[in-house]
Amino acid sequence: MERKTKLSIVVPVYNVEKYLRRCLDSLAKQTLEDIEIICVNDGSKDGCLEILKEYKSKYGDKVVIIDKQNEGVWKGRLDGIKAASGEYITFTDSDDYVALDFAEKLYNKIVETNSDILICGFYRIDTDTGHVFSKEMTKHANKVIDMDKNPEDIVSINGALWNKIYKAEILKNVDNLPNPPQILEDIMFQMLTFLRVKKISFISDALYYYMVRKDSAMTSIKKEQIKSTQNAMVDLKNIYNKSEREKKLLEVIDIMAFLHFALSLMFRISYDKNSNFDEELRLNEKYLDQNFPTWRKSKYLKLSYIAMHKFSNVKVGIMKMVYSFGLYKYFLKLYSFMIDKLKVDIKW
Repeated sequence: MERKTKLSIVVPVYNVEKYLRRCLDSLAKQTLEDIEIICVNDGSKDGCLEILKEYKSKYGDKVVIIDKQNEGVWKGRLDGIKAASGEYITFTDSDDYVALDFAEKLYNKIVETNSDILICGFYRIDTDTGHVFSKEMTKHANKVIDMDKNPEDIVSINGALWNKIYKAEILKNVDNLPNPPQILEDIMFQMLTFLRVKKISFISDALYYYMVRKDSAMTSIKKEQIKSTQNAMVDLKNIYNKSEREKKLLEVIDIMAFLHFALSLMFRISYDKNSNFDEELRLNEKYLDQNFPTWRKSKYLKLSYIAMHKFSNVKVGIMKMVYSFGLYKYFLKLYSFMIDKLKVDIKW
């Protein structure tokens, strides 16, 4: 029987020639030898494909290139997952990079703990200045999330795919959305994986370097992107409705909707000078009430519950109070001032 690769690293690539070599260098030099780097070139119009071919020539079978027309990061990741031969799969964004023992530490720990997902810490770094905004997800080393007992704890997990390693069978059998979102793709894909996950573990090491770019999609947003993402979230909840775990997870998905639509999405909209923020805030709240109604009264965000459970989800609980009292607009002004002027950024 042919032995599987230990780990497949899926790298979506689109117009990032300026950063791509740094990313590929960090992956090609990993201390875990039995890996494959699956680079999905999503119709790049710059020199990305030539760079990928250069690394393919240098590293041979270790580098796999999927060259395709532009279909977006959602489809690109699915193509990478389909091609992956590893026992486990992880992701890296092509403008970021990782520690040289990223793969080894993730692989060894997920095997040791027999988890479905393992999560490591990461740095958020200003691409232009090298300033470290924050070091995150490093304080959960001994924590284990049992999805049958405490699924509400997934609220405290960052929404990105790239600081996590997954059992390949989970990703290869994940449900797909008929109309994928144009933004918030990572968190929605991650939420689909949760339906098939039983155990999530953590390591405290910060092994991923997430680069914050001023020209990235995170700093721009369009009306049609908002609508497509709202529709996709409703489709995702419909998938949850059909799940055997629906009773425990439906209230959790309403909290996730609040977290990523009322907070994260509105934060991004606040940077759009052409939008009417007050109107967008009103429409967003109406959307949440119609489709995710338990967000207002969830027991998981009450201070009594948070205190009894060692302050799990405390930041989300506080932000829910800020939002409910109509103070979120003013919070965002203070938060934006801290990021833009003081270069201080507090995340979880």
